[in-house]
Amino acid sequence: MSGYTEEYLKQKLIEKLQATHVEVIDESDGCGGKFSTVIVSPQFQGKAILQRHRLVNAALAEELKTIHAFSQKTYTPEQWAAEGH
Repeated sequence: MSGYTEEYLKQKLIEKLQATHVEVIDESDGCGGKFSTVIVSPQFQGKAILQRHRLVNAALAEELKTIHAFSQKTYTPEQWAAEGH
């Protein structure tokens, strides 16, 4: 059990990545060990998927030590808008 909440992770990603949109879903029935995320940030502009994921992993380095499953979808604001959001 990591003890992290959806709201905690969301706020940390907004702060660290200047994210304009963040969705965090706890898929672990409340124990905080498995999360899926959607993150939209201008910091992803011009970066490959692996580079984006490294930015996210660096932002949550301490938290990911106890979270056992973490999936992420990363978008630039332009990509997010093109998806119809």
